[in-house]
Amino acid sequence: MHRTLFNKDHDSFRDAVRQFTERVLAPRHEEMLRRKSIPRDIWQEAGALGILGLSVPEEYGGTGASDFRFNAVADEELAGFSFGVGASLALHTDTCPPYLVELGTEEQKQRWLPGIASGDLISAIAMTEPSGGSDLAALKTTAVRHGEDWLVNGSKTFITNGHQADLVIVAARTGPGERAKGISLFVVEAGTPGFERGRKLDKVGQEEADTAELFFTDVRVPDSHRLGEVGQGFASMMPSTAVTSTGHVARLLHETIEYAKERRAFGETIGSFQHNKFLIAELVTRVEVTQAYVDQCVLAHTRGELTPVDAAKAKWWAAETQNSVLDECVQLHGGYGYMNEYRIARAWRDARVTKIWAGSNEIMKEVIGRDLGL
Repeated sequence: MHRTLFNKDHDSFRDAVRQFTERVLAPRHEEMLRRKSIPRDIWQEAGALGILGLSVPEEYGGTGASDFRFNAVADEELAGFSFGVGASLALHTDTCPPYLVELGTEEQKQRWLPGIASGDLISAIAMTEPSGGSDLAALKTTAVRHGEDWLVNGSKTFITNGHQADLVIVAARTGPGERAKGISLFVVEAGTPGFERGRKLDKVGQEEADTAELFFTDVRVPDSHRLGEVGQGFASMMPSTAVTSTGHVARLLHETIEYAKERRAFGETIGSFQHNKFLIAELVTRVEVTQAYVDQCVLAHTRGELTPVDAAKAKWWAAETQNSVLDECVQLHGGYGYMNEYRIARAWRDARVTKIWAGSNEIMKEVIGRDLGL
């Protein structure tokens, strides 16, 4: 089905991002896998292309697109190339800048947004903790007022971009309150005394994504680095995770279909077998129906109308679709699907975390259920 979400400007940008993946990312993919991170010069090239500044206003060095559909284009293309690379860049581009744009002071915007847009400053957001996971009520990292500053103590884990981040948006408890209430946001810069990074975490998939533990021991953060009001909490209803999940699985399903047209068994292409033909028909339908809903969420977000409940629906369903379809794609590849040299094997491993991160699928269903009055 023809997608009506994008126009010619979006299509031109898609071509530019795809050329970036072919020219810059593809030749250095093995290097990223070995390093378990994306080299800084690649971040800067992405910034020069305008990919990293999509959520940053022009006066602060961004492209000032004010149209999340451009973000969606970048997310789809980067995730289609590599889900680990796509996840790292999407977090830096889609998640961190809006906090600064919407909550930051003029001084904060001038200090950090130009570097984020150019790729000179790599950003991360630190919310998840070792004992709490998706449970904000269990957040234990604290920020206590100490004169004109705050002393931050605690630890975070599973932080994407955490090992090489130049600035980290940290969620810390500043007072009593349920869930997000009583929680404030602080920007901690690399090199601040008491801020230490643990090892790069050894994940099942997404080797290119730099993921780390972070530790804060009496980290003195000036009040000028606080984002928003004290105890204001935070909210995120970006459709980015659904976009990356759908873009990723759509690309890999297309590649699997091409494989099924070429791979022969018992004298015939495996795609011609009735079972496989019917299965692929189901997979294509499932992905296209998911794409239609996610596209509507992107459009709603662009208009400022996306609700947390609809974002939750898109997140869990896209993650579920991504994982179930990729599992079938592995099966269609047979033994080769279990070999790391085949993209489908890595894609299968890379995708598994999407049912866990950014709020587990169970949490998403809880959000939806509460909205239904259950």
